[in-house]
Amino acid sequence: MPFEEIKKEASSWFYELRYQIISMIEKIELEFAKNYSDYTGSEKFEIKPWERNGGGGGEIGLLRGRIMEKMGVNVSTVFGDLAEQLAKELPGTENGRNFWASGVSLVAHPRNPFVPPIHMNTRCIQTAGKIWFGGGIDLNPIFEDEQETKYFHAKLKEVCDKHNSGYYEKFSKWCDEYFWIKHRNEARGIGGIFFDYHLENDSPEKTFPFVRDVGALFVEIYDHIVRKKVAKSWTKDDVEKQLFKRGRYAEFNLIYDRGIKFGLMTGGNADGMMMSLPPICKWD
Repeated sequence: MPFEEIKKEASSWFYELRYQIISMIEKIELEFAKNYSDYTGSEKFEIKPWERNGGGGGEIGLLRGRIMEKMGVNVSTVFGDLAEQLAKELPGTENGRNFWASGVSLVAHPRNPFVPPIHMNTRCIQTAGKIWFGGGIDLNPIFEDEQETKYFHAKLKEVCDKHNSGYYEKFSKWCDEYFWIKHRNEARGIGGIFFDYHLENDSPEKTFPFVRDVGALFVEIYDHIVRKKVAKSWTKDDVEKQLFKRGRYAEFNLIYDRGIKFGLMTGGNADGMMMSLPPICKWD
């Protein structure tokens, strides 16, 4: 399949996936609002379009809800010329610095300390000589739940095995290595899957169905996890632990996150990238 057809299909799917995610979360906000009557917040995402100087743009989807204290679901399709330094770091730039990138990215910071924060993104990038996919899902509980961890990884393995029996081991290991906070010598969460520069047998039409399934799986997984924990009560001590863990999350994103670095170096929307940061956090 020609690159242009894959790009069009991928971009269209990312916008559709964004809609599915927002719809799922808004239903939860409406359904469980009575459990959070002591808190104020919107039940709807605010959608803010933006344009990139140089080509393309996207939409920031931000929710300040009762259940989701802060959640961002962003989608974009951008193109143009890469900065010289970034071009040196990406494949396929030997014959030019032009690029195209599309994707959906989200971070959820629930109000309830027992509902785990989560991060997910899927993307497609083309340079002058290459096209590839990347993305993943990782869970970042404040209080790890063994059964939840088993469920989360079992579902990821299931979707990986559907496409390639070697994916789960490879991508879960990559996730553990990528989301390691080096200066703290600790993991950011309980892992998940992470992949980049991915193209099955040099064929985008064979790779895209996997990327699409990863995105769809997010909707299933997080809907299940949130509903299971959303009515659970919590204490001030639980919130203190939550704020401390959020600080670790912020450290990783500001120091190591590739998506933020790529966005800043390609003239992306700063507000959209920084939506991944927690609304409130603490450090000792």
